Amino acid sequence: MVENRPWLAFFTHVVLLIGIFIIALPIWITFVAATHDEIRMTQVPLPMLPGDQFFVNLKRTLFGSGLSGTETAPVWRMLLNSLVMAMSIAIGKIAISLLSAFAIVYFKFPFRMFFFWLIFITLMLPVEVRILPTFEVVAQLGMLNSYAGLSIPLIASATATFMFRQVFLTIPDEMLESARIDGAGPMRFFWDILIPLSRTNIAALFVILFIYGWNQYLWPLLITTDSDMTTIVMSIKQMLEAAEQSPQWNIIMMTALLAMLPPILVVVFMQKLFVKGLTETDK
Repeated sequence: MVENRPWLAFFTHVVLLIGIFIIALPIWITFVAATHDEIRMTQVPLPMLPGDQFFVNLKRTLFGSGLSGTETAPVWRMLLNSLVMAMSIAIGKIAISLLSAFAIVYFKFPFRMFFFWLIFITLMLPVEVRILPTFEVVAQLGMLNSYAGLSIPLIASATATFMFRQVFLTIPDEMLESARIDGAGPMRFFWDILIPLSRTNIAALFVILFIYGWNQYLWPLLITTDSDMTTIVMSIKQMLEAAEQSPQWNIIMMTALLAMLPPILVVVFMQKLFVKGLTETDK
């Protein structure tokens, strides 16, 4: 039994509030900077309260030509590029991992476990290690400056395959036998039984993989030379480099604020399924 100690509860709340302050302060400064004009953001001291230019900066950022000194697409186009890339990576990883885990668990074929461990070993090979041969393959296939080139090389996932394998192993064999007695084939069993039972795990992985795809920087930087295919993370980096010549911090901070919104919305709307998918052990 845990003892009720008021001083301990007070201490834990103080630590929690300090942690929230440290995390929230940069986000608050970003929001405040996005509500002032560029002249105010170059004056000292920096403002700590919101201004009245939020919607003006939002319109300039979303539909303008971007920060002067940078050659990027409009921010709405970069948000679209990042959204397509993140969705393609998340959905592609989940689909391939579900099918590969299904094959490894429920089909008997030679070297089955060898292929599983071969997939698992690829965890030791991050994108940076194999980026040059991957770029060569993508270039030869003519997928530079395309959504396919942004997403397809990143959709294989050993982690998701391992996770779904562990989920499928917890499903009783009686369900498979019952499905066979009812005349269900392998794909019917997959769609009608395995997918619904894996719903929370799919949701948890989707949140993680969406954020993974949204935050990609190195791979899009390599394979995109057309400004229309620029992602939002690449844009922020280019804006920061151009800030010395054109210190429009209101536009930069508004872009950063817009870049934070999609991952936050995904986490907020899928929070319950995300937590259940990470903590649920029984089916």
